[in-house]
Amino acid sequence: MNWKKGAAGLLFALASMGAAQADVGRNSYDRGDIKSGLDYWRPLANKGNAAAQLKLGQMYEDGNGVEKNLTLALSWYRKAADQGNAEAQFNVGTMYDQGEGVTADKSQAIVWYKKAAAQGYLNAQYNLGVVYDTGQGVAQDKAQAFAWYSKAAEQGDADAQFNVGTMYDQGDGADKDKGKAVIWYRKAAEQGKVEAQYNLGIMYRDGEGVAKDGAAAFSWFKKAAEQGDASAQFNLGAMYADGDGIRQDDAQAIAWFLKAAAQNDVEAEYNLGVMFRDGEGVTKNGPKAIYWFERAAEHRYAGAAYNLAMMYRDGDGVAANAAKAAEWFRKAKHLGYDGDTDEPPEDPSGVQTIPI
Repeated sequence: MNWKKGAAGLLFALASMGAAQADVGRNSYDRGDIKSGLDYWRPLANKGNAAAQLKLGQMYEDGNGVEKNLTLALSWYRKAADQGNAEAQFNVGTMYDQGEGVTADKSQAIVWYKKAAAQGYLNAQYNLGVVYDTGQGVAQDKAQAFAWYSKAAEQGDADAQFNVGTMYDQGDGADKDKGKAVIWYRKAAEQGKVEAQYNLGIMYRDGEGVAKDGAAAFSWFKKAAEQGDASAQFNLGAMYADGDGIRQDDAQAIAWFLKAAAQNDVEAEYNLGVMFRDGEGVTKNGPKAIYWFERAAEHRYAGAAYNLAMMYRDGDGVAANAAKAAEWFRKAKHLGYDGDTDEPPEDPSGVQTIPI
């Protein structure tokens, strides 16, 4: 789960300051005259203006116009937080959470997150979800995690929407409900959340919580794949290879498997080995088949080790080599290959090499 961090930007609402002073300070900052802006904001902060105190805290946190000083940042955030400013309360929480400007204290972080969350501050609601989800600084409570994620999700946070979807999907902190999982995955996916796009692809492919729809599965996998998700790239390759929900196209399958394999997706590596060995969508090429099977075997894919053994045993696309065949049979067995196999041939050298 990702944590939300305090906003570092300097986009402030200073309506309570007095329009003239606020405008002068903001205009000075916009012109790059940060010192003049600071000269207007600091007196206001010293007089107790919470918005100015928040601004000073952000400037000290970022080192923007002043020397970076996390202790002073926390001090100014705390002044604004004590006056009920929700963003400042959240920022105090993150600093206690991460030990910035103060000794890390998860229990204090939770106190401040709750203050901000009670005012509807989205990021605080999300972080409380993470706190209860992971049991950091508080007893793990999946139901509480679900409740806080839901509040953030209802405000449109894509990470929270994905987490709510996952919890409905898995029955983790909420009753399992695949239909509701689809609803929340879609909300996050439409905001570009790649994990949600991928999970929607799975739901449509398998008909979980929604009518099975190969075209919709393909569409969502492609959105995730185009963002670089290796599992989605592999699934696109598999759909093209099988003609599942789309016209069968081995060349496209190869293209997507290559993208996934470039990210060390072991199933893509294995499938490339099969396709180069058998000449599916590509010219038959024994050395490339060996290369991809070896890549997959190095990533502990037992079937790849077995296929290497068979290729070396039978001289399929490579010179027959009984010793290498025996070695790969042993590696396949070590990796847990449980298919029907012939007895591995004896290794003429009698040398037992270390398995993968």
